[in-house]
Amino acid sequence: MIENLMNLIRENAGDSIINNPDIPNERNEEAIEATGASILSGLQGMMAQGGAKEVLGMFAQGQVDQDNPVVQNLSGNVISDMMGRFGLDRNKAGSLVGSLLPIILNQLVSKTNAPVNNGFSLDGIFGQLSGGRTSGINLENIVGKLAGGGLDRDGDGDVDFQDLAGMFTGGGGAAASPGSNTGGAGNALDALKGIFGK
Repeated sequence: MIENLMNLIRENAGDSIINNPDIPNERNEEAIEATGASILSGLQGMMAQGGAKEVLGMFAQGQVDQDNPVVQNLSGNVISDMMGRFGLDRNKAGSLVGSLLPIILNQLVSKTNAPVNNGFSLDGIFGQLSGGRTSGINLENIVGKLAGGGLDRDGDGDVDFQDLAGMFTGGGGAAASPGSNTGGAGNALDALKGIFGK
């Protein structure tokens, strides 16, 4: 994922990094790598802190703007990195991030959701972000249901672990009891508990 992410940043870094007078030309690659590392660590942090729903939701929505919770969450990390590494003030760093981050995330979502084999896959992305804890989960199915609004299994108005557990147990929202025969669902539920911090 990291190489694909870096390539997306390189392809779109024109005005934000390459032609930015506040970033010396000899440090353009450093700025690209710092941006990629910051995005990746921010996404990993979101997953570790129970933000899997927001990250999955970004792929389900299919379009990312400034108000997206993932953009809001990642912006602070990237802005801080740009300020620390390149001495940019908050306004300049914010402008750089504001113009680049939604484009990068939109392309990441678009390429991942595209049916062609382009090196991007939801399973690959989440496998890396979760440290392999999403192995065995049909993430495309989850994203499809999120996109269709069909994941709120327990009718409480949000999509949480209980809703996703229902996909594997066949129930409304309650997870299967330890003695029940759920086949491969148990491993998938364990993975869901891990990424949802339950």
